[in-house]
Amino acid sequence: MSNDTVDVFLLALLAACYPTLVAAVAVMLLLPNPKRLLFGYLLGAYTTSITLGLVIVFSLQGSDAVSTSKRTISPAQDIAVGVILLIVASVLASGRDESVRRRRQERKEARQGAGDAQAPWSQRMLGRGSARITYAVGVLLSFPGVTYLVALDRIADLDTGVPATALLVVSFCLIQLVLLELPLLGYIFAPKRTQEAVTRFRAWLGRSGRRIGIIGVGTLGVLLLARGLIELL
Repeated sequence: MSNDTVDVFLLALLAACYPTLVAAVAVMLLLPNPKRLLFGYLLGAYTTSITLGLVIVFSLQGSDAVSTSKRTISPAQDIAVGVILLIVASVLASGRDESVRRRRQERKEARQGAGDAQAPWSQRMLGRGSARITYAVGVLLSFPGVTYLVALDRIADLDTGVPATALLVVSFCLIQLVLLELPLLGYIFAPKRTQEAVTRFRAWLGRSGRRIGIIGVGTLGVLLLARGLIELL
């Protein structure tokens, strides 16, 4: 397996942590009949991510601009993202984000006091409990982000042929939506145990989420910075 292929799968794991997706999953897990809601959102996300992924990759494949930009931008990109992640980890570790968190909490409480009309539109739509609505939300919230586009650039640059390229795109999309797929499978095959696991995970994350975030962000920042420097040298 080439380094670019490994990068694609690492980027897919990074894309799986996209805040909008994490928030959507959290909302749906708290609503009645989450299995139906997760399924609708997942179909919508598949529709957008796989379709656009195939179109973009096959449009890029064979372009001279792809290989040129990869050679010149990739190391600098790794270094820039690595530095940003290390800064984020430093801020989290120092506690300087506490004031921001307090302001967010105050705004959240104000919205709750004002009623659901002040909540983000995506949460209001998800809260209606319809698989058709979650499908539409999944379509709208799954348009390409930075990580997604970088991964497609790597896939296009591999130039592995139509079947292998399509398989890589689909694999990337499956991995980046793992936060939807795992609870959905759990609710299908072991609903009671899945609900208990979700409850335990939520409590554990509330206790340890900050420390896990600092370690994860810091480690990823160091790895990206080191890789970028190595590629430049």
